[in-house]
Amino acid sequence: MPNHLAEETSPYLRQHLNNPVNWYPWGAQALDRARRSDRPIFLSIGYSACHWCHVMEEESFEDLEISQRLNDHFVCIKVDREERPDLDQIYMNAVQLLTGRGGWPMSVFLTPTLEPFFGGTYWPPRSRHGMPGFDRILDAIIDAWKNKRQQISAQARQITTHVRQTCQVAEPAAELNSNLLDAAARSLEKAFDFTNGGFGKAPKFPRSMDLQLLLRAWRHSGHTAWKDMVRLSLDRMASGGIYDHLGGGFARYSVDDQWRVPHFEKMLYDNALLVNAYLDGYLATGHANDARIVHETLTYVVDYMTDEKGGFYSSEDADSEGVEGRFYFWQPEEIHHILGHHRGKRFCRIYDVTETGNFEGQNILQLPKTIAQWADTLEMESAELEAELKQDRKSLLDVRDQRVRPERDNKILTSWNGLMIDAMAKAAAVFDNKHYQYAAERAADFLLRFVRRSDGRLLHLWCQGEAKLNAYLDDYSYLIQGLTTLYETTQDTRWLVEAQRLADVVHLHFGDTERGGFFYTSDDHETVITRNKDIHDASVPSSNGMLATALLRLGTITGEQRHLAAAQRILSMASGVMTQTPQACGQLLLSADLAAHTFYEIVLVGALGSSEMTALRADLWKRFFPNRTLICYDPSAPPAAVVETLCRGKTTMVDQIAAYICENNVCQPPYYGKSTITAAWEKVAPSCVPSSGPGRA
Repeated sequence: MPNHLAEETSPYLRQHLNNPVNWYPWGAQALDRARRSDRPIFLSIGYSACHWCHVMEEESFEDLEISQRLNDHFVCIKVDREERPDLDQIYMNAVQLLTGRGGWPMSVFLTPTLEPFFGGTYWPPRSRHGMPGFDRILDAIIDAWKNKRQQISAQARQITTHVRQTCQVAEPAAELNSNLLDAAARSLEKAFDFTNGGFGKAPKFPRSMDLQLLLRAWRHSGHTAWKDMVRLSLDRMASGGIYDHLGGGFARYSVDDQWRVPHFEKMLYDNALLVNAYLDGYLATGHANDARIVHETLTYVVDYMTDEKGGFYSSEDADSEGVEGRFYFWQPEEIHHILGHHRGKRFCRIYDVTETGNFEGQNILQLPKTIAQWADTLEMESAELEAELKQDRKSLLDVRDQRVRPERDNKILTSWNGLMIDAMAKAAAVFDNKHYQYAAERAADFLLRFVRRSDGRLLHLWCQGEAKLNAYLDDYSYLIQGLTTLYETTQDTRWLVEAQRLADVVHLHFGDTERGGFFYTSDDHETVITRNKDIHDASVPSSNGMLATALLRLGTITGEQRHLAAAQRILSMASGVMTQTPQACGQLLLSADLAAHTFYEIVLVGALGSSEMTALRADLWKRFFPNRTLICYDPSAPPAAVVETLCRGKTTMVDQIAAYICENNVCQPPYYGKSTITAAWEKVAPSCVPSSGPGRA
């Protein structure tokens, strides 16, 4: 018999539909039942691509004895963290306070008034390897609820008080200046792995925002070690098993410190963020391999992760046919059969495929040496070897595509789609790729048409034809950022107008008028035990950090001072946090960089369709120039109202292109003609990309 999840659309919740546990979704029915029956709540939070969530389901939630205990003594609520990140944030804070660590599956016991009193992550069904069994934990909770209720209530109140404190910003404000980025870069340098790239030890996460921050710090300071740290990280991630060498795209993290063995799930947000990091790497250093990684990753998203209506899906699972990573494994004889013995043997040697395997008797494709190094070893031309391997990878991909694919979570989340729209639009401009532009515009159009209420307020997700749940701050901030980028890359003011409308909602419903910054939930959102203020990066950028970035860009383009003032209030509110814990504030620091250093407002004036205008726009996008905005204005017609402030009074001579390069709201005399304008840009953002560099892929 199905439980109460039968009406849910979330793939994760539907995976638990036939568990013997009497699961409820989060909602009035479950919460009312807990209050009426005076039972504690067992809250289980996970997500579809989570390997250990599947393990706990199979071991514990399919176990009849454990299920009986849960059903007899608890109200059991199952939550998809991607649907309800507000609940995930609050109760993850509680678990971290209780245990010193967090993760998924997250398991929390609550009072009927939603106050947490005990929690953890994965527990085996019975005690093993020094871990307490879930059965013993349930017995202890049941006994305590019956016989130690007063102590439980006191502990729940204490934990809730601490959770409310962690949801606010406690650090005193610090001065915002240009030294903040250097201090953060020095802090990152201390945590850097100079052997393998990345930060810290295993498990190792990409930390895209920190890599982008280091490139900005290098650009301002000239400290080449910071650029070299980024170069090492990008190269090692792209050569490791964390990268899918056949299909493109990155897994969520590496379980070792050398990027060899991935945790195999692929998340939309990781790939969006890494595309931006590799784009910055390409523009800042000119490495063609970065461009290849961008193209392959976006091709994966377009081919495998895009709904027919245009939105981008959330993730692909770690498991296939019940085995973690099985979809990605290879044996030498398979490769020899597909490629032929000679080429197959060479491919196996290059990609570390052996008879004994490089992971539990299986093989994960990886590149211990670069293709250029292998070309020298094999006495081949590098271009010849690369062409051969490209063809071989395509042949293996065709075969792999016939395997049973990992399950895909087909939720379309507004926030993560905003990240991918931003990345896809930038790549479209950098590489003059119409396919990426089309994909970005379709996704944006889909969200604005189908994942929004009639009053213009966003919804959080769309799945199986249904859009639902109030949008959170990251939905707004990520999408405002993506739409602003889409405007800059297409110069279609529709996207800018929509970004303005969303910003109006944020100002009205999310702002903290007393302490500055913005709450994660709107003022008319469901009340839980606190209202969180999200300022620390997790696997995704903090919503306040991204909002500050988006409002700085939007305010600069539109001349709307309220956006700029709100961004400054965010940065002031979080300044102490950026100073004290810079490694947790990459996105805020990227925003602070825009606010503290020279920010260029560029207006190109001339015929929009002319070859000269097109060439100048293309040239600008091929420069590492993150601290600028771009408006292209044709003076033959009045400017659109949304960009009128920056366009006002800007003219050009007949049959000439003029460039107005303004610095922090102060405009210099215009530059005329392609060569003069290009020379002016070269002074502030020298080009590292060869004119014949990778383009349309």
